[in-house]
Amino acid sequence: MLAVDTGVVEEWLSEFKTLPEASISSYATNLKDKSALISSLYKVIQDPQSELLEPVCHQLFEFYRSGEEQLLRFTLQFLPELMWCYLAVSASRDLQSSGCIEALLLGVYNLEIVDKEGHSKVLSFTIPSLSKPSVYHEPSSIGSMALTEGALSQHGLSRVVYSGPHPQREMLTAQNRFEVLTFLLLCYNAALSYMPAISLQSLCQICSRICVCGYPRQQVRKYKGVNSRIPVSSEFMVQMLTGIYYAFYNGEWDLARKAMDDILYRAQLELYPEPLLVANAIKASLPQGAMKSSKEGTRCIQVEITPTSSRISRNAVTSMSIRGHRWKRHEQPENGNDATELGNFIIPEISVTSVAGERTGNGEKSRALAENDVQHLQGVQETATDPRTDSKGMPEIRRQKSVRKMMEDGINSSGRVQF
Repeated sequence: MLAVDTGVVEEWLSEFKTLPEASISSYATNLKDKSALISSLYKVIQDPQSELLEPVCHQLFEFYRSGEEQLLRFTLQFLPELMWCYLAVSASRDLQSSGCIEALLLGVYNLEIVDKEGHSKVLSFTIPSLSKPSVYHEPSSIGSMALTEGALSQHGLSRVVYSGPHPQREMLTAQNRFEVLTFLLLCYNAALSYMPAISLQSLCQICSRICVCGYPRQQVRKYKGVNSRIPVSSEFMVQMLTGIYYAFYNGEWDLARKAMDDILYRAQLELYPEPLLVANAIKASLPQGAMKSSKEGTRCIQVEITPTSSRISRNAVTSMSIRGHRWKRHEQPENGNDATELGNFIIPEISVTSVAGERTGNGEKSRALAENDVQHLQGVQETATDPRTDSKGMPEIRRQKSVRKMMEDGINSSGRVQF
């Protein structure tokens, strides 16, 4: 640690002690813009043997319990780095050098589990229904959802999950360690939108380190310092994924992608179903090659917006369209049908010969009569197919039928024509 960083931190420690109470609000507002101070504080936290570590932790705790929102968020931005330092020291069995960090984490935890009146908090989370649209999904893109009796009974009902009340802790042990750290990471994720870029970078880096230390991938990542495995819980990994998912779309694409791959790697080794499910869901929802740079600032998630007015496709089959189609079919004009029938009407050919082509007994006279009748019938057919005679279609049909009947009556059962 350089002397310049030490001087910046010492000035910060003495400044707050002499600050009047009326100036705390303006001081807290300007504190987040001091990038040199924030960078120096990270260097103090990363050095467990630093003499400034204990007064820095005490100052951060004073910020957190001051009640000033800006000071509280200033302390929260260092939580990922504080957690990593505590877990790294715990893995090396050197618990004495992490006493001040443990005290700070316990102090923040005990303040968060109670309200202003000292009563235990019960946090509630509403699980959204997939049948209703949200900023993350559209029901139409999921596919058809079966409307069973059970689904209809649950439609419109919101499921609420409760967390708490949480017990107060006086010290961190192997049994309650990740219960406390998971709750602290939940508080950090609740204020993600206020966290600066350096805090998101720290979150992604410590998630990768926690997941790969002591495993073969540590050699690939080239992480040094801690070579032993750090145990993690399934709930803690889910909270890590929540923060990483936010970092993806807020300027830290590369670090977030690396951290998610490491969490997925560790979840596969541990066979944890919850982080596997969340990590694979995030991985499947990421745009392919859309965000390669981590220097372009805040990103947005592209979603489809549900239209305000309901729209029905013109080609949709409804009861009204079926009924209209039926009416249209029955209301076609009869004249048009008659004209169509007349145009397609065919006069059957009448044979005046016997079977096997044998001529009748009357000879030429019967053949001449048959030829005259055929010519007459052809004239009737041409008259019926003429479009100018549409208005006389019905009389022509009657005449045609009468001629046909006369000729049928003139033919006896032996095929001979009667005159």
